[in-house]
Amino acid sequence: MSISIQKDVFGTLADGTVVDIFTLRNGKGMEARITNYGGIITNLTAPDRNGKFEDVVHGFDTLEDYVTRNVCYFGALVGRYGNRIANGKFVLNGQTYTLAQNNGTNSLHGGIKGFNSVVWKARGFMDDSGPGVELTYVSKDGEEGYPGNLTVKATYTLTTDNAIKLEFLATTDKDTVVNLTHHSYFNLSGKEDILDDELQLNAKKMTPVNNIQIPTGEIRPVKGTPFDFTKPVSIGARIEQDDEQLKFGAGYDHNFVLNKRKGALAQAATVYDPSTGRVLEALTTEPAIQFYCGNFIDNVSGKGGRIYKKRSGFCLEPQHYPDSPNQPAFPSTVLKAGRKYKNTIIYRFSAK
Repeated sequence: MSISIQKDVFGTLADGTVVDIFTLRNGKGMEARITNYGGIITNLTAPDRNGKFEDVVHGFDTLEDYVTRNVCYFGALVGRYGNRIANGKFVLNGQTYTLAQNNGTNSLHGGIKGFNSVVWKARGFMDDSGPGVELTYVSKDGEEGYPGNLTVKATYTLTTDNAIKLEFLATTDKDTVVNLTHHSYFNLSGKEDILDDELQLNAKKMTPVNNIQIPTGEIRPVKGTPFDFTKPVSIGARIEQDDEQLKFGAGYDHNFVLNKRKGALAQAATVYDPSTGRVLEALTTEPAIQFYCGNFIDNVSGKGGRIYKKRSGFCLEPQHYPDSPNQPAFPSTVLKAGRKYKNTIIYRFSAK
């Protein structure tokens, strides 16, 4: 199999904007499809223990579906601010900024029209690591309530070691807050749920939330709780336990604090599917990762007529902590004018 990149038209928006889709192949049989609408990974194949490749991410067949029905953020590039900001407000340099409240009273994943639903400029490329797509977008000062003209470059590379590598770079002309992440829902087996998958997180602590999923400010050890994934445990083993945090998230939908040096690229999570042998490793430079197991997926009609049900996919979203702009004790998400924001995420696949 040869390494290749192919560009096609994915569809046209109501305003006449043509949207492209890029198909990347790495020479080992792995394939990734990425559209410049929302930076969405629509398809991603990975081998099982017998070398059989199957698509392991949720998504839709058409652009129209992504535009009108992607309330779950399937496969999306999330920003300006991934996760929740309490009351849709934060104060920066003494000024209060007001955002859309699109998750109850919270602002979620960048607002009404976040980075997941804008059209990015795109170009394909080939380098020593493999085929890739470079996406660029300028988020104007005041867009969705955020300050500063934010220039973002997102690079997706399908590597020779069966990984999809995401690199985010951003600059601003005015102090702002930034928290970019990726929102694929993975299903390594093709089964109806992901509860048998075994998860290990490089995290001894998590940030508990209140009943509207905003962090309380506490950083809590996971030892002795259903959130202890320091050793591999099946996702479903403790998900129905009588635990207040599980009730607030309707299952796992929580931020885990990673054991790592600031800014270093390190292992965050490993998921093993016993039925197929597929292994997914997530590496990141970010200080935390949101583990979400699809508790709110509600019989969504997806690719090839597949129905995605509750807990049919899991997300591993490397990030800064939720609501950091309102939590001074959390690592800062402020990007100063003239400084560079960098963030690397790698999802690597293998089988055993």
